[in-house]
Amino acid sequence: MKKALAITLATAMGLSLAACGSTASSAASSTAASSTAESTASSVSEAASTAAGDVSAANVAVFYYSYSDTYISSVRTALDDDLTKLGVTYQDYDGNSNQTTQNEQIDTALSSGANLLIVNLVTSGSSDASSAICEKAAAAGVPVVFFNRAVEEDGSEGTVLGKYENIAFVGTDAPEAGQMQGKMVGNYVVENFDTMDLNGDGKISYAMFKGDAANVEAIYRTQYGVEDADAVITAAGKPALEYFDASNADKFQLDLQGNWSAQAAQEYMQTNLSQFSEGNGNMIELIICNNDNMAEGCVSALNAAGYNLGTGKDGKTIPVFGVDATASAVQLIADGKMTGTIKQDAQGMADCVSLLTENAATGKALTDGTDSYTKDTANNLTNKIYIAYQEYAG
Repeated sequence: MKKALAITLATAMGLSLAACGSTASSAASSTAASSTAESTASSVSEAASTAAGDVSAANVAVFYYSYSDTYISSVRTALDDDLTKLGVTYQDYDGNSNQTTQNEQIDTALSSGANLLIVNLVTSGSSDASSAICEKAAAAGVPVVFFNRAVEEDGSEGTVLGKYENIAFVGTDAPEAGQMQGKMVGNYVVENFDTMDLNGDGKISYAMFKGDAANVEAIYRTQYGVEDADAVITAAGKPALEYFDASNADKFQLDLQGNWSAQAAQEYMQTNLSQFSEGNGNMIELIICNNDNMAEGCVSALNAAGYNLGTGKDGKTIPVFGVDATASAVQLIADGKMTGTIKQDAQGMADCVSLLTENAATGKALTDGTDSYTKDTANNLTNKIYIAYQEYAG
């Protein structure tokens, strides 16, 4: 980022101080959680400052695609805590999975004096949606930090992040979770093949649950969760995984609402188990999910059918894998009801976003101090910052 722009940003923040109790508060959200965060941040911001410089002029608007998403909820909790400790004034907004709603909230925030936008884009992987937000911010002289959900279509890297000044993205390398999950699944299958083969047909029958048809993370997790598992399994001399329902050419079941929800997976799995069972000789022997919410829904359905009750690998535990390492999934793994997950570091993501917030608030270049993070060097995008995934099996 250019030094002149950083100086301009610091000046703009000094001129646009606004309290959390502004009109943005009434337009943002009526939830108790937002009100609590607003009150806490407002009281702390009156006196707080950081060693890097005064941040009291920072008026930050944070936009979440949906409060109901379990992983996003964990990021929100961590980021609220970080921003409160930082001492900035901030306001949270719930997009409720509607891009139009989020756009209107951004307009409200800017008109109310917000001088930094932190955006969890509703329409993931849409350069049109993210560009529209960048145009609004640029007109107001306000920087933007996107996080978690992709701002550009896969294969169009730089369309947005390489075009606008004073913007950054904090997220993950989309293929990584699927590749890591696939290897984790593959290794588990190789080690437990005979126990898993409930149908005795020499193959492992799997189900795949996809969260969102257009989301790049869901696309890669669906692809590599099986592809990379098969690479490990076949290298060990075992047959590749076989999708449980030969009539489903997609080889996944999709949350049609794009919410990656436990309810959608649970309903699918209940229907599956009415047709595919040990009694019929065609039991589903492995479940792979794009996220932990869907994994939890599958575990609930299995529990109702007498499986995954925490009694061990005795033929009554179907391996279930997810992504995120949410608190509830971690507990299910500890209880022996779920097998593994890929940790998407909510605290790490919040900490990085908070660092960029502090940079903006103190007049530094937006990505100052981020050299220790992995970035999208393949596309020469030093403002696209990756938070690493990690395997988690308890």
